[in-house]
Amino acid sequence: MLIIRRKEHERMNIFKSIKNLNRYEFILWLASVAMLTVAFIINPNKDLLNFIATLIGVTSLILNAKGDALGQVLMVIFSILYGIISFRFRYYGEMITYLGMTAPIAAISVITWLKNPYGEREVKATHMNPKKWTILILCTIVVTWVFYYILRFFDTPNILFSTISITTSFLAAALTMLRSPYYATFYSLNDIVLIVLWVLATFENPTYFTMIMCFAIFLVNDLYGFYSWKKMRKRQEQW
Repeated sequence: MLIIRRKEHERMNIFKSIKNLNRYEFILWLASVAMLTVAFIINPNKDLLNFIATLIGVTSLILNAKGDALGQVLMVIFSILYGIISFRFRYYGEMITYLGMTAPIAAISVITWLKNPYGEREVKATHMNPKKWTILILCTIVVTWVFYYILRFFDTPNILFSTISITTSFLAAALTMLRSPYYATFYSLNDIVLIVLWVLATFENPTYFTMIMCFAIFLVNDLYGFYSWKKMRKRQEQW
C-alpha cells in the first residue's frame, strides 16, 4: 500500500509532468502561457485572480491531453477559482456548473485515472459503447433541465448560453471521468460557448478580456487534446 501511495505521489509532481511533455506540447503550453501573460499585461483593467486561474487552467489542459492525472487535480483548482470569478459577474450558471459539477467530477476523475494507469504518467483510454452513451445522454438531459430552472431562479444573465454551457460542461466532465477521447470534443464546444459569454461580459467590464483570451487558448488546447487522446488510445491498443 505504501508503494502504491509513493507511486501516486510521484505522479503528482508538476515538474516531472511538464518534463514529460514532448517538444510540440511544451511549445504549445509555453505559447499559451506567453499569450495569457501578454493579455494580462496589456489589459488596463488587470485582475490577478483571472490571470492565475487562466495559467492553472491552460496547464491543466495540456496535462489532460497527455492523460496525466495531475491535470485533473489542477482542473479542480481552476474550477474553484473560475467559480469565484463567475460569481463576481453574476454568471451563476458558470459558478454552479464549475463548483457543483466540474470540480467534483474532476476530483472523481483523479481517482479513476490513478486506478487505471497505462504507464507512469498516462491513463488508459477507453471506448464508449451504446449503453454508456444512452445513459450519459439521459443524465445530460436531466442535469440541463434542472440547472435551467436554477439559473432562471437566480436571474442569470445570458441564460441561453449559460444553459448550453451546462450541457457541454457536463458531457465533457463525464467523458473525462469515463476516460474517453471525446471529452475534449465537448470541452471544445464549451470553450466556444464561454468565449461568447465572456465577450458579452467584457462589453460591460473590460476586466474580463483575459477570460476571452483564456477560452480561445483553451479551445486550441482542447482540440489538440482530442487528437492526442485518439493517437494515445490507438497506440495503447496496438501494444
